[in-house]
Amino acid sequence: MVKVMAVNAGSSSLKFKLYEMPEEKVLCSGNAERIGHEDAIFGIKWADQSEKKILPILDHARAVELVVQAMLEKGIVKNMNEIKAVGHRIVQGGKYFSHSELFNKDTEDKIESLIPLAPLHNKAHLVGFRAFKKILPDVVNVAVFDTAFHQTMEPQDYVFPIPYEYTEKYDCRRYGAHGTSHKYLSEMGLKYLEGIKHPRIISCHIGSGASITAIKDGACVATSMGLTPLGGIMMGTRTGDLDPSVMNYLCKCTGKSVEEMYQIFNKQSGFQGVSEVSNDSRDVLKACDEGNEKAILANKLFIRRIADYIGQYYVRLGGADLIIFSAGIGENSARTREEVCEAISEALGVKINKELNSSIRGKEALLSTNDSKIKVAIIPTDEEVMIARDTFSFYK
Repeated sequence: MVKVMAVNAGSSSLKFKLYEMPEEKVLCSGNAERIGHEDAIFGIKWADQSEKKILPILDHARAVELVVQAMLEKGIVKNMNEIKAVGHRIVQGGKYFSHSELFNKDTEDKIESLIPLAPLHNKAHLVGFRAFKKILPDVVNVAVFDTAFHQTMEPQDYVFPIPYEYTEKYDCRRYGAHGTSHKYLSEMGLKYLEGIKHPRIISCHIGSGASITAIKDGACVATSMGLTPLGGIMMGTRTGDLDPSVMNYLCKCTGKSVEEMYQIFNKQSGFQGVSEVSNDSRDVLKACDEGNEKAILANKLFIRRIADYIGQYYVRLGGADLIIFSAGIGENSARTREEVCEAISEALGVKINKELNSSIRGKEALLSTNDSKIKVAIIPTDEEVMIARDTFSFYK
């Protein structure tokens, strides 16, 4: 039995799980949410106990300190040397990685060079890796890449309609993200599709960062995020897809540089930018209930973008057998799920049990009714177990 840690650092979160492998027994799990806020949330579960507290977590380095402190204080490990391997989710592997890889200087340098393609993530991943490396200098560290699952896309799905020399010279193309999650969801979703020879799944990983993927026969055929995680649907602080001329126009209007505007598109847009309330959908929905018109507009934009992508991928797949909701918003916001399903119901014949939907939070469930033309399910994602499996394979 080997203790393996899976670390999943998102743009505003740090999920972690400690596994006993190969049994895949979870010894503890937890999450630091709302990183960057004074009222961040840190929670940990172990044995039959749990603890959650609100405190300032201003960066990912502090979140890692809290993880280590908690495991030692709760007696989950007697010392950190009990952990033999740590797997790290890495959003962007660029052209370099089509599978998981051991962390070494070359891997670290390449991940760092790709920060411009995932500015909110790759830097955070490296902070997590370096923090754990400092505490556990002799353990095996493995990078597990989100982009790997999307390598099965055909050129017409990942090439941009720009001068082809830029595609070749600068590797400018669609890479996608959340691949580890989408792969897990596609595997877990098969239980609802027994007897279907060529399953067609639309997986909706909807959190602070969000992406939608079209999956056929277990392989990605299209995904919403593009060159960077800025593309696709609207998110917590990201614009999602835009008319490319918006950048040029706003730079001229404001006098801001391309880099300044790019940072605004990444960090001050989405829910945050439109609602002017928060980047957190919970805060935005609360403001909606209070009649805040900008919050209401932000939510409508969010629902519309998700519905548009589901419709697009229905066509791309030649139909769909299952739509999966997952990640922070997808798993926990009954309102968002219901509003998305309402937006696609007339065109796609989707029907869900609204009473069941309203009672489900963070648990797996089949929401669709018997007369729905497409099955709809909530499946809590588990990127961490996928990370742990790859990491353990390197340790062996």
